[in-house]
Amino acid sequence: MRYRTLLFASPGLAMVLSLAACGDEQAKGTPADKPSGTTSVQPSGTPADTLTINVKASKEAPAKTWTLNCEPPGGDHPKVADACAALTKAKDPFKPVPKEQQCTMIYGGPELATVKGTWQGKEINAEFSRDDGCQLHRWEQVGPLFGPVPKVR
Repeated sequence: MRYRTLLFASPGLAMVLSLAACGDEQAKGTPADKPSGTTSVQPSGTPADTLTINVKASKEAPAKTWTLNCEPPGGDHPKVADACAALTKAKDPFKPVPKEQQCTMIYGGPELATVKGTWQGKEINAEFSRDDGCQLHRWEQVGPLFGPVPKVR
């Protein structure tokens, strides 16, 4: 009886421990060399917090594009204040998921987004998807940035 309990408890414990860091952008690990979405410091004198957001309902769908300025608030984004608040609240909103990070296979939908511009003086070129648990967490962390996602046709 003891061995049967051990037989069933070990895989369950291993699964819980492996999923503990899933979806957590703060998980320890070394980022891969220069993945998309890396940031670099802009030269001084360039405007901060100016972003262009492209959101697609799916890979084949047309993109909806907005501009967003947070200092001072502006652009044609439908909810400037909410988007800027979400970006300010997120610790590192454009940091990509490290390649070696284990993620749950939770599919969140076909939506895709790209964000380019500057944020807090850093050059931004980030891609977002909802392909797995880590990407889904990353998307939801800054969800207001993407505005109303167009419907899949």
